Amino acid sequence: MIFIERINQPNQIYPLGVEMNKTGKKIVYGLGIESTAHTFGASVVDSTGRILTDAKSVYIPPQGSGIHPREASRHHSEKAANVIDEALRGAGIKARDLSFIAYSAGPGLGPCLRVGATVARAIASYFNLPLIPVNHAVGHIEIAALEAGFSDPLVLLVSGGHTLISAHSYGRWRIFGETLDITIGQLLDQFGRAAGFASPAGRKLEELAKAAERYISLPYTVKGNDVSFSGILTAAKNMLASGESLEDLAYSLQETGFAMLCEVTERALAFTEKSELLVAGGVAANRRLCEMLNAVALRHNAKFCAVSSRFAGDCGAQIAWAGLLAFSTGVFIPLEKSVIRQSWRLDSVDTPWRS
Repeated sequence: MIFIERINQPNQIYPLGVEMNKTGKKIVYGLGIESTAHTFGASVVDSTGRILTDAKSVYIPPQGSGIHPREASRHHSEKAANVIDEALRGAGIKARDLSFIAYSAGPGLGPCLRVGATVARAIASYFNLPLIPVNHAVGHIEIAALEAGFSDPLVLLVSGGHTLISAHSYGRWRIFGETLDITIGQLLDQFGRAAGFASPAGRKLEELAKAAERYISLPYTVKGNDVSFSGILTAAKNMLASGESLEDLAYSLQETGFAMLCEVTERALAFTEKSELLVAGGVAANRRLCEMLNAVALRHNAKFCAVSSRFAGDCGAQIAWAGLLAFSTGVFIPLEKSVIRQSWRLDSVDTPWRS
């Protein structure tokens, strides 16, 4: 069993977990495997809470295209052995030294998830190791909370696969708002593809937005505490096709979409009265979004933190760290039950390490 303490060390992850038994108990190692979408990642963590390695290989689709599940899964199959070898070598251990295997069981793209699950099963079976299925959203949140040193935050999770607001209560992450259609990451990527860019396109659009000269009015859709991005995407794509400035549209898309997220996040922050606001997921790397969310936190006297770019996108470290937390509370499954779940809601996942 481990407990977490905060160590203020900027820009790095240092040991944050401390074993309760200090009598020379052997340090255990765990491997986390990520394969939900375009990234195949592998990371080694140990029972003192250190993230020892974080290796990855990313499938890059052609310009103007999105992620093709079959091609991405083929990429994962080809790169898996090398990525895992890199993670183990970097940690200075061999597979036989591992104490558990964690894998991203969902949500995600079926063919990609199957590659990671198959690799995880093979290693766990050969070395007779506990197998731990990790919800990808939980992985995003826990690695961000680790980095921030936050214990009970309101979380805005924003990525290509997730757009939701959550806080932990009674053993699970509860949802206080989410997208009704596409995610904020899909909004940026699909508009980027319409402009001829490959996915993910968020970073490219962020740079284009800095050169904008004016704001263009776009649909703003908030329903209750949920958001909808399909209308803004259609409008922006139509305006782009009619000759509107790409830079102005990139800026307007960001400002409108992020304002919607800030509105629902602020409402949830006021309702929950949390003192910590955390943004996790790939879109957390967007500086403009972080500026706007920081202003929200300041209005409510809450601490604000965004996950670093190192762990914002999909990576094995998210799965390995969440796997370690699960392992510390005895969470694992029999090999024959190690299925994948393309749709797996965050609020259906038990998290006993936070209970």
